[in-house]
Amino acid sequence: MNKQKVIMILGGNIMQLPAIRIAKAGGWRVIVAAKEMCPEAAELADHVEYVDLRSAGRIALVARKYRRKYGLDGVFTAGTDFSITVAQTAEELGLPGISFETAFAATNKARMRAVFAEHRLPGPRFYEITSLKNCREADSNLSFPVVVKPVDNMGARGVRRVDTKEELATAVEEAMEHSAAAAVIVEEYLQGDELSLDAVVYNGKITICGVADRKIRFSPYFVEMGHTIPTAIDEQLTDQVINLFKRGIRALGINLGAAKGDIKLTPQGPVIGEIAARLSGGYMSGWTYPYSSGVEVTEAALNIAVGLPPGELRPLAGRTAAERAFISIPGIISSIEGLLAAERVQGIRNIFLSRAPGSKVNFPTNNMEKCGNIISCAAARSKAVELAEKASRSIFLRLAPDNSDTESFLFGEEGESAYSITERENISALKALPPFIEPQTEKSSGIAVISLPALEREKGKDWHELPIFEAFQRALALSGACLRKEAAPDKLNLGSLFWRVFQKGGVQGAVYLIETINALKNKPVQLRNILRSKLPFQS
Repeated sequence: MNKQKVIMILGGNIMQLPAIRIAKAGGWRVIVAAKEMCPEAAELADHVEYVDLRSAGRIALVARKYRRKYGLDGVFTAGTDFSITVAQTAEELGLPGISFETAFAATNKARMRAVFAEHRLPGPRFYEITSLKNCREADSNLSFPVVVKPVDNMGARGVRRVDTKEELATAVEEAMEHSAAAAVIVEEYLQGDELSLDAVVYNGKITICGVADRKIRFSPYFVEMGHTIPTAIDEQLTDQVINLFKRGIRALGINLGAAKGDIKLTPQGPVIGEIAARLSGGYMSGWTYPYSSGVEVTEAALNIAVGLPPGELRPLAGRTAAERAFISIPGIISSIEGLLAAERVQGIRNIFLSRAPGSKVNFPTNNMEKCGNIISCAAARSKAVELAEKASRSIFLRLAPDNSDTESFLFGEEGESAYSITERENISALKALPPFIEPQTEKSSGIAVISLPALEREKGKDWHELPIFEAFQRALALSGACLRKEAAPDKLNLGSLFWRVFQKGGVQGAVYLIETINALKNKPVQLRNILRSKLPFQS
């Protein structure tokens, strides 16, 4: 009879749930160690340890405790920053894994870039910055734009493109706040689409487990609004990408376990963005790849972590899976609506919420600030993408009215706008519209929006791919405002004020404006001050 395997999994949130579920389904004893963990992880685990995963010494003590009591066959993580902790613990306890030096090279971006350069792998010129004094050498020797990154973080936290020398010091200072090592790298910006790849490595043999197209938005930041797997690039280019990824894995010394890579398709050819010594987060290894291929890559990586062969990795299915994120403009969520409609979209496999009513939300500058994710699966690529985007558009995050953060976004310069008005007829109409027209009767009977003459001819889509005309109709339906070609004498008529807010904040912004006005209707002085403080439309 085979001995029950015992595994310690670092991380107890959604990205580690596939590993916890698979290990439990295999009859393994599972220890979950994390500073915080979601209820399902705590419920599934045989043992939980609330511990800071940055403390490799503390993790090693916990691992030794369970090894004495039950035996311990392996240490594992997926989708976390803590590959170094896994490697150090495994090395100290003589468990399967990579060396600390390899894990460090696959985590610290400065060391990673140096390794790639030593092995003559294509990559941008870069500098490591440990103090603001070091910025001068970088800005004197690199061509702008550049990208600033913390050396030791994930999820695009602290990462941004910098277009001028004048911006560099501020960006470096902000990035250092996201670095435990208080160090960043500044590297030349590479233009091109991005791919995400996963692999498992067993005794030096590398098996690719997924190549996905990434959808990156919100420059100067790098926010992944989704991915689609398998990739749509042609077979020849795919082979080049995979070959480069394998060369990077070998250069780092990852000979046992898993690897996750980001590859950029530049005009000069594929270039390695990063390679981590773990499976990916972002719902790829645990969800979209298994849906599209029929292969549980997490199970293979778990097997390797406890000294077993990975098992069968040949794809069994040829479907497409698409993941799409949904986001919010800044404010406080008062309600989340449309979840049932999203769930009813055929082909939707999962809806993940990372925010709840009462949550404070920001317009995303990194992948941790998104509000949720949706995953679809279909036989045809176009259908999978269509279903995921349709479901994401079904969800509406209603914001609490009268919020300074929301208004700072709607009337400020920060953050990408949802729409632009481009038709000449509409621009002329907006220039002629006052911000609002007060009711001519003593008692107002609601709010009206003065229409544009040719909104249906506008072609713009917002960050959820919602067309502008459809968005406008939805804003009216959700807010209860009515549409007028001309000002209604018995209503507060919103003109260029509404259209400015709608362009910046889309449906959310428009509904927020109308609900804020309604919330202040019994405070006429405050309402008038707010209305008059807003600027009219500027072309």
